[in-house]
Order: sequence, then C-alpha cells, then structure tokens
Amino acid sequence: MSYSLAEAYSACAAHTRAEAKNFYYAFIMLPPARRRAIYALYSFCRTVDDAADEAPSQAIAQAQLKKLRQDLSLCLEGRPPNLQFAALADTIARFDLRPEHLLAVIDGVEQDLTVTRYDNFDELRSYCWKVAGAVGLLSLAIFGYSDPQAEAYAEDLGLAMQLTNILRDIKEDLARDRIYLPQDEMASYGITEEMLARGELSPAMGDFLSFQVERARRYFESGLRLVPLVRHFSRVCPLMLHAVYSRVLDHIERAKYDVFSERRGPSGPEKVFLLLKVCLRCLRPW
Repeated sequence: MSYSLAEAYSACAAHTRAEAKNFYYAFIMLPPARRRAIYALYSFCRTVDDAADEAPSQAIAQAQLKKLRQDLSLCLEGRPPNLQFAALADTIARFDLRPEHLLAVIDGVEQDLTVTRYDNFDELRSYCWKVAGAVGLLSLAIFGYSDPQAEAYAEDLGLAMQLTNILRDIKEDLARDRIYLPQDEMASYGITEEMLARGELSPAMGDFLSFQVERARRYFESGLRLVPLVRHFSRVCPLMLHAVYSRVLDHIERAKYDVFSERRGPSGPEKVFLLLKVCLRCLRPW
C-alpha cells in the first residue's frame, strides 16, 4: 500500500495535536519541514508509549511492542506499513535519524513492563536515556547542529525532562506499581513506599523531593547550553521545552512538594505566556 507524504505527515500532525500537551507549544514555532519531522517523531514515540501503557495486559503490551519493532524494521527497509511509518521513513531519510536511537525508545518502554524499581540513580539514568536521552538525540538531528557537544546537552535536557515527569507522576506511577525514585536515595532519607502511597508530606519527604528537584534543575542548566548550538530557526523548540518543564518544577516547589493531591504544572494560558517569552528571547543574540 502506498501513501502520499502529505497524507502521512498530516496524520502525524493530527496525532500530535491531540496528544502532545507540553510538547505542542514547543513544536509550533519550528520551520514547516522540521515541524513535520518532529510530528512524525513524536507520533512514533507516543505510539510506542501507548502500546505499553494502554494495553490491558502485559502479554498484549509485549505483542504490540514486538509488532512495532517489525513495523520499524519495514520502515527502515523502505516499506513503511502505514501512514505513521511513511512519515517516519521520510524523516529518517531527510534528517539522518539513527535507527539505534529509535530502537532504544522501544527498549525503554519494554523495560517498563518488567522493571518497576531502580536500585540507584545510575540504573535510573540508563532507563531515562532510552526513553528520553535517545529522543533528545533524535530531536537534535531534526533541529540541526554542527558542534558535537550539542549531543551531550540534548541528552541532559531529555534526562531533565524525564526526571521532571517522574516527580510529577509519582502518584500515577504508584497506581501502576512503578516507583522510579532510586531506592537507595529513598532509604537514605527514610522514605518508604508506604509513605509515598499515603502521600505523606513530612519534613523528610520534603527534603527528599527537594533533592530530586535540584538534581533535575542541574540537568536543565546543562541542557540549556544546547540552545545556541542548534540552528537559529530551531532554538525556540528546546528553549520552550526547557521553559515548560522547568515551570513544572516551580509548581512542585510552590506546592511545598505536594505531588500527591494533584498533577502539578503550568496551565494552558501560562504555556502561551511562556511561548511568547521564549519567542522574544530568541530574537536576542546568544
């Protein structure tokens, strides 16, 4: 079956508009060709994520991820099986995306099916590289860059965003029996799984979550160095991602680390304000 690229990219754009949330505000200011490519990448990543998270059983999730591996293989062979992969195939060719980074995303999501605890930060960082660092490198290829140092900063920005997601989604992840917070760090602060399940807001919990927030901020600080290294027409995208996700941390701090009673983060109008602020920042030299 053949697909026109216009149809393929349109399908990915519709998927992104429906699901992107924080990412949508970062994508809309990219030049058209790069925006279409980011839509194709996002659509792939979201499909992989949903294959695991929305499956009614682990067996079905594993089967769906296996099918996505097969679909990606067909895509890389120039035989995309559907509209989404037709757009991805064109994006891979246009921007020289590395197949191993796309496969890493599937590996990371598949890991979620069997690994629900992380002994230490090194283990967590390895997982985060698959689901976020690799995506950062794929996005970087679309943004455009020439300085190899940009790759390390893109990985750090992806890691910072994933660490922020982990903090924001503690309650949601607990409902799926997943705790991404490093076990050794929980123990050192006297934090138990039962305390997390109760949503306990003790001084120890505040200190522990403050430590987690500060680490995420350090990676954001490193990730911000990416901005001047990407093509000028793409700078709004990593800068907006930095702004929105950093604001999630701001909201967590303002709530005195209560990540249990509601999902913390900027509102829609606040994201629009951040986008305007970021666009103005991009007009100034770095």
